[in-house]
Parts: sequence; structure tokens; C-alpha cells
Amino acid sequence: MSSACVPTHPEGLGLARATTPKAVTGADRQPQHPPPAPTPPRRRFSVAGADLSAAVAVFLIALPLSLGIALATGAPLQAGLVAAAVGGLVAGRLGGCPLQVSGPAAGLTVVTADLIHRYGWRATCGITVLAGLAQLGLGCLRVARTALAVSPAVVHGMLAGIGVTIAVAQLHIVLGGTPQSSVLANVRALPAQLANLHPAAVAMSALTLALLLGWPRIPGRAGRLLHTIPAALVAVAGATATAALTGLSLPRVDLPSWSSHALAGLPEGPALGLVAAVLTTTLVCSVQSLLGAVAVDKLVAGRTGPQSRLGRSDLDRELLGQGAANIVSGALGGLPVAGVAVRSSANVQSGAVSRNSTMLHGVFVVVAALLMVPVLDLIPLASLAALVMAVGIQMVSLHHIRTVTRHREVLVYAVTTLGVALIGVLEGVVLGVSVAVAVALHRLTRTRITHEEKEGVHHVHVRGQLTFLAVPRLSRVLHLVPQGARAVVELDGSFMDHAAYESLRDWRRAHTAQGGSAELTGCRAGVRAPEYGHRPEPGRRAEPHTGHGPGARAGHGPWRRHGRSAGTGHELARGISAFQRDTAPLVRAELARLAREGQRPSQLFLTCADSRLVTSMITSSGPGDLFVVRNVGNLVPLPGEENGDDSVAAAIEYAVDVLKVRSITVCGHSGCGAMQALLGSGTGGAATPLGRWLRHGLPSLARLADEGGAGARLAGRAAADTVERLCLTNVVQQLEHLRAHDSVTRALAAGALELHGMYFDVGEAQAYLLRRGGADGEGGVFEGVPGTEELPSPA
Repeated sequence: MSSACVPTHPEGLGLARATTPKAVTGADRQPQHPPPAPTPPRRRFSVAGADLSAAVAVFLIALPLSLGIALATGAPLQAGLVAAAVGGLVAGRLGGCPLQVSGPAAGLTVVTADLIHRYGWRATCGITVLAGLAQLGLGCLRVARTALAVSPAVVHGMLAGIGVTIAVAQLHIVLGGTPQSSVLANVRALPAQLANLHPAAVAMSALTLALLLGWPRIPGRAGRLLHTIPAALVAVAGATATAALTGLSLPRVDLPSWSSHALAGLPEGPALGLVAAVLTTTLVCSVQSLLGAVAVDKLVAGRTGPQSRLGRSDLDRELLGQGAANIVSGALGGLPVAGVAVRSSANVQSGAVSRNSTMLHGVFVVVAALLMVPVLDLIPLASLAALVMAVGIQMVSLHHIRTVTRHREVLVYAVTTLGVALIGVLEGVVLGVSVAVAVALHRLTRTRITHEEKEGVHHVHVRGQLTFLAVPRLSRVLHLVPQGARAVVELDGSFMDHAAYESLRDWRRAHTAQGGSAELTGCRAGVRAPEYGHRPEPGRRAEPHTGHGPGARAGHGPWRRHGRSAGTGHELARGISAFQRDTAPLVRAELARLAREGQRPSQLFLTCADSRLVTSMITSSGPGDLFVVRNVGNLVPLPGEENGDDSVAAAIEYAVDVLKVRSITVCGHSGCGAMQALLGSGTGGAATPLGRWLRHGLPSLARLADEGGAGARLAGRAAADTVERLCLTNVVQQLEHLRAHDSVTRALAAGALELHGMYFDVGEAQAYLLRRGGADGEGGVFEGVPGTEELPSPA
């Protein structure tokens, strides 16, 4: 999807330009009571409710994991709390990935345990400080951006592997036992653990999971109020209260004393060994943190809830933040710090929108370690384990598995997942990257070139990427085509390098010079050279690319840049022929998959029937992405026998209840004929089918009159005329009509659906997103798209 279809907050409406940034100035706003003199704005520190909820959820995960990792490494248990607090406060404040949560990481357990065994605890803290200094140096050299080259399959596999590791380990605590040191050991011990269940632990775990999963699904107005309390807090508090009231005998949290806490000391030993230890710690911390930042970016981009107001991660700044955190953590006697996938995933999935959630979780760790010991000592470990296990299971995403399968990278995903789970995070990632490189090289070199003759025409079919490695085979096959014969070369691939291009061009010139004909088809857009295409018709100039999908060809199909289409059957036949020749070979595999699996669109896109609105073009979508409903004026009739429209209502019900779409977008456009008709003569007395249909737009007309001159603005400018104001107002009004449909109401109450507005300026080829600006201009704003203007909130 393009930026024009980025989801907004379900309750926020307004307009945001999708691309060109423009600074917001005080002159752009229209306050009801202008201040007597301009004064500099006073910044107030505020924490969004989503950040507070996410911080609580992350804190509840970080506390037991930090203590457990410290215990596994042989370090003092306080060291885990120090690292968690420093990771949240220092790395959270200075890092370049605001939603990544840093702290003691499971991937560092083996390295840290080895350092403690060799050099002792205080020396290990000193090595952590030196590793932090090394990270600062790497950040200044700006080498972190190389992490962007990591395959998404590796990142998703890393998340899944860590999720499996955490879930399997926590399952033992859920059942009332103790986890082992590895995934294999935990799996082998599981039968014995199942045979010796601890009823009280199982009961508290089941209660925690029931509250965790059921709390967000409470329906109605009461549910909307209760949802402001984080489910994680409700689950743990409910289990804790139940265990305390019933007097169950359960293992509980036991925070250690700070009286024996040790700070960092100077490392002693062979210089070469110390250098190797520092470099190893630096490498593991840096790689895990950078991969975690990339993974967090992907999680944020893929979530359907409120989006972060922050852009992509600055990986160099993230490396600097991690270095600073390791310096502070080591100096204070804490474990090495790195980005932690489990906590970061929980942070994103809990709806965090800024770095405040990361920093707050660090504050909570400090408060808990110093002031809340009596309260925290009441929490059953089984309840915390159930919470962590649920997060681990969520990290194994079925959506990611389907995505990597569709892109034929399931082998990379599986190898990375198994490697992380069975060997370790760093080792699994290295193994996954190695497999990804091997798969890429295999695809690059695996090019099938075949030749066959049908009815006097010689067909040369090239499947795969056409690179210099395939040029010798391509030349041998092309020379099988006799001189003067008609030849068709079909290129079924997405890439052609210069060597292959030169080879094809030289052969074609030589073949046509000897009286033959050569036609190249099936190549993706951007690969075909101009001379490879069909020659333009006599008297008609060659046209630039006007299509929007794979294989669209210049000067072909029923669209023209000049003049009107003849509208004849000949034009339609030409369009179908171009599709079958150029596009069908490229989309056939994807359409075959959709035919087998059925449609699974994520969005209902309701827009106008205007021929200038090409939904797939302005949203950069493909087959199966959008469930599109088009009508005159992009209207959504209110439900009911008198006003209802079964066609639109049926589409809405089918999309929400059957297809389970996650969002509905209403898209209006400039120069809408329906809106012009409404302004001109209302519904014309509803004497015609068009007039009766336009009655559903009368509420928009009334809304426009109520707004008066305070209409919407488009990225810093007022609406060009009354027609454009009505087009914008109509989008907001139709979103209100959507909320009146029962299926939409239920889905919104359950938090399973979002409503978005969109406006497309045809003349500017510019898409705008809708949001509602609050009093401070922050309500539903898209960060990274400055210069937005407020749209009046629906009544």
C-alpha cells in the first residue's frame, strides 16, 4: 500500500497530505479567540494512555526476565534490574528506535556467563563499559545502516525463534515446574512435567490467560471504558488477588537485597583475551540491537492499531544509545544491555506510540526495585510466566509465515527460527543470513531457457533472472532460431542486467537484418527497452508508460494520454490482448494462489465510480489487497427500510462479517459530478434513479451549510471552491453513516475495525489522509507528514 492508505486512528478524522512536507505555522491555524500577542508555546510533558499501558505491560515482562537472565549468567540478581532500568531510561531516551526496549537479553546469556567464569563479575562490568565505548565508536562511523540489508525472513525468523524459546521455557513455570537451560532440554522434560502438575500454578496461569485474552473483548460501552486499563495489569492483578485471598501455596516474586551490590572494576588478564572479550560483547550487543530495531520497524508498519508518531529508526543513533546504556549499566554493576525482541514486541503490540513507554518501563523497574518490594512479593511466578508465554506465542506470526511462503523464503525463515531456538540468537541469525545468501545466489543462477517451434513460429522462453551468467546459454538457444524465421522471446523474470540486454539487442538486430522478425514479450515494466516493444501505429506517436500494473506497455490498452478512447470493441479487444500478452504471465501464479486460497483483503475501499479514480494505482495495491465498492459519489446510505440500500449495505456486511477486513476507507475526489449535482439542484426532485440515489448525499449538503465558512483545509490551503469543500465534507459524513451499520458498530466496539477517510485531487495526482486535529493539533496526526490542517470533527 502507498502512503496514501496508511491507517489512521479509528476515532481521528482530518486531512493530511500524503507526501510533500510543509511546516505548520501559527498563521495556518484558526483559533476562536486569537491571543493578544504571539507568545512562545509552553511545552508540557504528557504521556499518552497507550504509552502508559505499554510501559506497564513491558515492565511486567521485563522484571521476571531480567532476574531470570541474571540468574542464568551467574551474575548478582540486582544486575538484571540495573540493566533493565538503564536500558529503559538511557537507551530509551538516546536511542534511534524509540519503541525498542533494551535491557538484559537472552542472546547475551552465554557470552556473559563465559566472561564471569573467566574474569569474575566486577571485571565483566568493566568489559561491558569498554564494549559500550566501542559501540559509540561504531555509531560515529555510521556503519549501522548495513543492518537494512538483512532479509525480512531472517528478522521474522529471529522473532519466532525467540518466541518459541520463551514460550517453551515459561510453560514449565505455568505447569508448576522449573525451566531447563535450553529448548531441547525443556521439550524433553515436558512429559515428566505434565505428569507432575501443580494444580495451584495451573489455576493461576489459566486465570491470567483468561483475563489477558478476555479483557479486550468485553463488549458495549462498559467495555470501552474498561479497555483503558491494560489487560496485562488486570490479568496479573487478578491472579495475585485470587492467590492471596485463597491462600494458595505458590512460588512468588522474591526481590533480592541491595546491600551486597557490587560496582564495576578494572578487568585484569591477558590483553589479547580482554580485547577479544570486548569485541565479542560489542558484536553481540550491536547485532542483536540493530536486528531488533529493524524488526520493530516492521512490527510498527504491520500493526493495525494507532500508529507511532515516529518515523523509521535511525540505526546509527540506536547504536550510540546502546553504547551509552552499556557504559552506564556496566559502571553501575549491571548486565550488558541490548535491544530485546520479547519486550520490544510487547511494547509495539501494546500500542506504544513514543519513546515515553520505554523510559516509563525503566522508571517502573527502579520504583519496583526500591519501593514496591512487599507488593511485588505477592505476585505468583506462574501468573507472570503465563503473561510472558502469551507474548512469546504471539511472536510466531502466521501472517509472517504466509508472507515468507508466498515469497519462497520459508527455508530461510525455518532455518533462522530453528537456529535461534536451538543454538542461540546470534548463531541463528548468522545461519539464516547464510541460507538467505545461498538462496539468492541459487535464484540468480537458476535460469531456464527453452526453445520450441509451433506452427512455424519459434518460441524462446526464459524463466528466471536474466544475468551475465545466463548469457552463454541464451546465445546458444537464440542461434537455434533459423535465419529469416519469425521468433517470439518470452521473458518471465523481474531482472535483466546490461550484459543480457546487449546480447538480446545484438541478436535481434542481426536477426531482423536477415529478414526475420523478433518479438519480445512478458518482461516486467522497466526491463523492456523501447526497441523491444511493438512499433507504434502509423500516424500515432509513441506514448510513455501509462499503466499502473506489472507489464503495462506504452501505447497499448484502452487508455490514451491524448484524446478519448474510441470506445469500440476493437479497443477493448486490444486491451484484453495486451493483458494476455504482457500482464497475465506475470500475475498468473499469484492469481492461481488466490483462486486456491480465496480472497483475504485487509481493507474495504469505498470510492466513487468516476473513471479517473484507479484504485490500484493510487494505493499501489495488487490482486487480493482491496475489497472495492464503487458508486456515484462514494455514498454510504444509512441503514433502514426507507433510506437503506441493499447493495452497499450487503457489501459492508460481507466485508466486515465474512472477510473480516481490518479497516474501511471512504475515498472522495476532486471534481465529483455527484457533488456538483447536489450543489446545483439537490436531488432534482428525486424523479430519476440518479436523483433518488443522490438523496443519500443530502446530509453532506446539510453538514456543509452548518459548517459555514469554517471548512476543511488541504495541507495548508483552503478548499479551492464550494464543490471541493462539499467533496471533503461528504467523506466525513459517509464515515458517520458507516458507524450506523450494525456490523461496523460491532466490529468497532470489539476493536477489530478502523475507519479512515481519504481524498484524491485528480489534477494534482495527490492523495490526502483524513484525521481529526485536537486542541493541541496532535489528535490522530501522522508524524512525518507535517503541514496538516484540521477537519471539523463529526457531530
